[in-house]
Amino acid sequence: MIDLSELLDDIKGTELEDWSAQLPQLIEEVLAQYTHGDLDEWLKVIDSLPTIEAQKIELQEQVRLTTAALDEDIKQGIIDKLKLFHPWRKGPFHVHGIDINTEWRSDWKWDRIAPHLSPLKGRTILDVGCGNGYHLFRMLGEGAKLAIGIDPSQKFLAQFLSLKHFTGSLPAHLLPLGIEHMPRLKAFDTVFSMGVLYHRRSPIDHIQQLKTLVRKGGELIIETLVVDGDENTVLVPKGRYAQMRNVWFLPSIKALARWLARCDLHQIRMVDCNQTSIEEQRATEWMHFHSLENYLDPNDHNKTIEGYPAPKRATFIAKVVD
Repeated sequence: MIDLSELLDDIKGTELEDWSAQLPQLIEEVLAQYTHGDLDEWLKVIDSLPTIEAQKIELQEQVRLTTAALDEDIKQGIIDKLKLFHPWRKGPFHVHGIDINTEWRSDWKWDRIAPHLSPLKGRTILDVGCGNGYHLFRMLGEGAKLAIGIDPSQKFLAQFLSLKHFTGSLPAHLLPLGIEHMPRLKAFDTVFSMGVLYHRRSPIDHIQQLKTLVRKGGELIIETLVVDGDENTVLVPKGRYAQMRNVWFLPSIKALARWLARCDLHQIRMVDCNQTSIEEQRATEWMHFHSLENYLDPNDHNKTIEGYPAPKRATFIAKVVD
């Protein structure tokens, strides 16, 4: 069982406190449904990591923990244990002289989006489908009061907890939950959903679910795959898209803006649109499976291997007014 004590302390006295009474049993029930996974063994690995107090924690421009130079045997031991949580998708992280060079340069995405956000200082934030929680740390770097992520992957949870082992008590927490487990809290100042919408069989329902988590006057950030076209353009792949099985709807920018408006969101603006490059998503020693380059047409990187437009991602920001 994961330790929720820090999270429960952090939400005490806030609008989330009523939720805390439900969380321990909910987490236990969700984890009990897993018929595979090695979370118990991974938790033992995390417990066996050496205790190293960070002399400096940098979160604003990167995620970097520094201390005095480590003995090379200790450093290699940490590397060996962290690599048990392969593949590392989101990052990068710099932990006591160890560079965790992840598949995604998630810092590039954050640097494109962050200038357009309402100031995060003092805010309570939820990141839906947060992966291993890389952006939770960057949110703290922007001054967030509390950053909570939800993602059902036990591997991502293990990666996050291994990082928290070294950062100590920071107000960032990852719960192994999907959005379907979330009550209608209306308690978060800012809610992120990045890289999730195109995996949902009903994207409108997903937007509506997100909206129920944002307090009145709060901000919703949605990043998803898009295609070129007008207000009525939506790509529904016949099968795989860039070798992903679970891709359902890729709207145009104009179509997504209409979806958001139909969900009664306000002040809708597209703040970033970027075709993913093979420099931003690639295989590394920390993620040595196939990556984006293997999913694109080898003769034309503007197409996927199936012949669809290559991955292009847009980020929208909208206000919740009710």
